[in-house]
Amino acid sequence: MPLKLELKPGERFILGKYVIATSERTRLTFLNDDVTILREKDILTPEQADSPAKRVYLAVQLMYVSKEPASAHQIYFALVRDILHAAPSTRPYIDRINDHILAGHLYKALQEAKKLIAYEEELLARAKPPARPRAEAKKA
Repeated sequence: MPLKLELKPGERFILGKYVIATSERTRLTFLNDDVTILREKDILTPEQADSPAKRVYLAVQLMYVSKEPASAHQIYFALVRDILHAAPSTRPYIDRINDHILAGHLYKALQEAKKLIAYEEELLARAKPPARPRAEAKKA
């Protein structure tokens, strides 16, 4: 089944090992299904990988765009070990990512890694103490 991609003016994407930018609204149709495509909104830079889940996403992203995905496996598994140690409740997310990696479905693994990031943000939000009203804060 063909993949259809609509891009906004100036939007960038990775196609294989190339970064491509559009100058105007563009519609592309890819007739083969083994092409590596990653839209700009799905690209995470090393500077943006500022949490354990984002670093897992980055490792999976490197596998996805690499000709040698196994080269990122060691980094990925070290990151996974650390995140599971710190937050065992992430196990279902990690298991689904692992299943997709083992099946060779790296784009699906990226989608699962996005869910891991969302779950991590939810955990961090719950861990923050509630903000106190200003009047109460002045009394303390």
